[in-house]
Amino acid sequence: MEIKFKDHLSLGVSTAATQIEGGECEHNWYDWYTKGNIKGHSNPARATNHYHLWKEDTLLMSEMKIKHYRMGIEWARICPKESEVDLEAIAHYKAELQYLKEQGITVLLTIHHFTNPMWFERKGAFTKKENIKYFLDFVELIVKEFGSLVSEYITINEPNVYATNSYYFGEWPPGEKSFSNTILVMSNMAICHIKAYQMIHSIRESMGYQDTLVSFANHVRVFDPLNPKNPWHFICAKLLDWFFQGAITNAISRGKFRWPLKRTKDITPGEYLDFIAINYYTRSTVSGFCDGVKQNAPKNDLGWEIYPEGLIRCADHIYRLLKRPIYITENGTCDNKDAFRSKYIYEHLKVINEANLPITRYYHWCFCDNFEWVEGESARFGLVHINFSTQERTIKTSGEFYTKMIEENGISDELYKEYVESQKYHY
Repeated sequence: MEIKFKDHLSLGVSTAATQIEGGECEHNWYDWYTKGNIKGHSNPARATNHYHLWKEDTLLMSEMKIKHYRMGIEWARICPKESEVDLEAIAHYKAELQYLKEQGITVLLTIHHFTNPMWFERKGAFTKKENIKYFLDFVELIVKEFGSLVSEYITINEPNVYATNSYYFGEWPPGEKSFSNTILVMSNMAICHIKAYQMIHSIRESMGYQDTLVSFANHVRVFDPLNPKNPWHFICAKLLDWFFQGAITNAISRGKFRWPLKRTKDITPGEYLDFIAINYYTRSTVSGFCDGVKQNAPKNDLGWEIYPEGLIRCADHIYRLLKRPIYITENGTCDNKDAFRSKYIYEHLKVINEANLPITRYYHWCFCDNFEWVEGESARFGLVHINFSTQERTIKTSGEFYTKMIEENGISDELYKEYVESQKYHY
């Protein structure tokens, strides 16, 4: 059961601005809350109050030996109105980034993580190609302001999840159900990434930096047919894989826009990732043109199958497309009682360590319990427990396990017995 991490593997944690910061920002998720679309009426204006408790949270990360932190910034806070920049918000983020640096924590900065200012949302957000300029203006602002403090960037988090949940299923703001708009959003976000990739490199090079790394956080999953011998199950699995992740992965990684994405003349084929960033959680078992979960498989508290091997299957597929170092930028599980999270982490790190792939970073999702989008405060993914009423932070057993793994650069037999084997887990 003992694991000795490969020399190049480092562990970190991830968060997203809207999910932790709090505050009544005028963005699409606060608007979605006011329309009664969040479970338990959870309010993103509360979240974990990180915007005011960022020093305490940074010190807690330091205490937990965290050295790599993927964090986001809130577009609606920095640009509350069109053509307006809140200089106090800029100063706030600069102070936070500087403090993280002083604590020896390296930041991977996410520019867009599902949330739009309402002024951008009202313009049609990413459904319109003419709106791409607003996103690129924001990218330019961010890199010019924070470029001396941050060298690693995620341009966009999970464009496929954003597009399908917001414009196909209609479960996220703005609540549309339009296949054509889903495809438009994926196409335009791919363009956004490629142009942002080029811009970030250009700006930081003009500032004298040569260490820039840029990618996008690619949500991938395994799509397996329920019955591999059933032609319909097999075809549906292949189609869902292509529609959800295959087409957009090709477009963003290589600039190759293939059906059903919309081709554009101002993008040329090339290589637009400095590292592969993978967000992985689960597998879909397919018997038709819809999502499904394998019967009798281990599942988390949201009913997602726990399938560690899928992480390597997905990573290997993308690595064959473009050979780059791999960061697992999100991996974690909804476990409200912290009953099996340590086992989940162990099993995923085990397959990472056994794989013949250049996986150099693992960012656990999430550092702390947070506002989990439409699930609100009901779904806990954190290594740190949040009492949302009092905002008290408490390191969970899985958080203790995570710290000890970092200290040992692996998992000893003793550590395994203490935190995995003895845990009262239930899949």
